[in-house]
Amino acid sequence: MANESTSSTLSELYTEIVAEALFVASEQSIMRPLVKNYAIQGGGKSVEVPIYGVVSASAVSEATDLSNTAINPTSVTITASENGIMTTLTDLARNSAPRNVAGDIGRLFGEAIAKKIDKDLTALFDGFSTAVGGDSTALTSAIIFQAIANVRNAGVSMDGVSTVIHPMVAYDLKANLTNTFANANGNDVSNEALRNGFVGRLGGVPIYETTNIDHTGTGGDYKQGVFHRDALALAMMQDLKIETQRDASLRADEIVATAVYGVGELNDTYGVEVHSDSSIQ
Repeated sequence: MANESTSSTLSELYTEIVAEALFVASEQSIMRPLVKNYAIQGGGKSVEVPIYGVVSASAVSEATDLSNTAINPTSVTITASENGIMTTLTDLARNSAPRNVAGDIGRLFGEAIAKKIDKDLTALFDGFSTAVGGDSTALTSAIIFQAIANVRNAGVSMDGVSTVIHPMVAYDLKANLTNTFANANGNDVSNEALRNGFVGRLGGVPIYETTNIDHTGTGGDYKQGVFHRDALALAMMQDLKIETQRDASLRADEIVATAVYGVGELNDTYGVEVHSDSSIQ
């Protein structure tokens, strides 16, 4: 392609953008470490994940043959697609700016890609067949415990189970835990919510807050999730990548950030949708 720049001709600008973008993408993503991660390698743009069902053992009488148990896994295919963002940085803007414009662009691009990954993953909460709460229901600890019970009923261990809610909904949970912030008989969890505004763990499950959950319906409706790590998956074909291309006639550089990935639900019974309405929105 004509007027294409290389890392040697734009080494300073290119290095600054890549370093900043990769750092921010790693720091801003909440969902990525909470789900199953796969790498798409060896050609193709899809990964097929085999799903093995539960098998049961039974008592056997002495000198009696065991009956055969068929093992026939199902599978889920996750297909990757491109996601990206581009801007054009002119020479005049870069050279006259009082700060590191390249670093700022890297920060913006890293946050944008990380936010897109999180939103694609949190959008999968709406696909869980089991749901608790409702579009006119404020979130309470009882609803969280109900969701945890449904996930545990699927036979998963507590290790790997997480709760992800929106901050506007988290307000109601914290208020419920502290009896509207004035609990005379507070426990460790409610006291922590009062002191730091952080719930921590509820029912043995860590609770994460993120704004990367799209608003649904009217008012303060959000569809959140309590799920085991094996409920959802992120298949990464190409992690965040920054490229530049010189436009000599424009006296500028095109800066492009892309990531190629796919998301999908692996096991529907391992997750529960938590539908709540924020009382302050």
